Amino acid sequence: MPRERLLIEADALRDAADVVVVDCRFSLQDPAAGRASFEAGHIPGACYLDLNRDLSSPVRQHGGRHPLPEAATLVRTLASCGIGSETRVVAYDDSRFGFAARLWWLMRSLGYRQPSLLNGGYGAWLDAGGEVERGAGRPLASIDVRTDAGAGLNGHCDIRELAQLQAAGALLVDSREPRRYQGLEELIDPVPGHIPGAVNHPWQGVTDGTGRALDEAGQRAHWGSTLDAPQLVVYCGSGVTACVNLFSLALLGREDATLYAGSWSDWCSYL
Repeated sequence: MPRERLLIEADALRDAADVVVVDCRFSLQDPAAGRASFEAGHIPGACYLDLNRDLSSPVRQHGGRHPLPEAATLVRTLASCGIGSETRVVAYDDSRFGFAARLWWLMRSLGYRQPSLLNGGYGAWLDAGGEVERGAGRPLASIDVRTDAGAGLNGHCDIRELAQLQAAGALLVDSREPRRYQGLEELIDPVPGHIPGAVNHPWQGVTDGTGRALDEAGQRAHWGSTLDAPQLVVYCGSGVTACVNLFSLALLGREDATLYAGSWSDWCSYL
């Protein structure tokens, strides 16, 4: 997928027509903060999708902290925002793609037209002088889901399939911060460390400090020789920020990498 299709600048979004904008802001520390931020100010006409409620399914014994939503449920959620399989969508957050990339991956996995991510997020919109709308947002026109039901989510694996992929030579990529990868710090999951055989490419390395995606040279430097691996499986804590690394790979033309959806939080549940 060309870079210009995967990213959109704030100025271009201001001039765009026939596009559905989705606000994906969220905080793992305060799950209510995303909705509160949306109501305090958002891109006019945007729909808000919540990581826990809309972009994940309920937590179970296994599957991690943010299990993938059921495909049919996701289709209905998207339809409620007026999104069908060919709808042009722009997603944004204020966390360096940390949550917007989850929607990007889910829609790609579902076989929908891939969203563009707003380069620099909500901050870039404000810096560009974009208008701000406040409140809960206007109801959007829902669409008929019967023609957009899809066959399911693709491009992910569970813990059993992960073992098979690793046995076949796939390289596993841990997207978490170095201290979590090294087992020196773990404030979220019950067990520190990483999955044996994994290499570390923290998801924050995909963007600069303002949340803008690095250029092609920067993306390649982020991956180094890992980019040459024939098969990649990417994970993080719960399958969310790993999608930023998967987005980076797509920017470089690699859309074949697999998401270990349950990620470290699922792996821990079997120990």
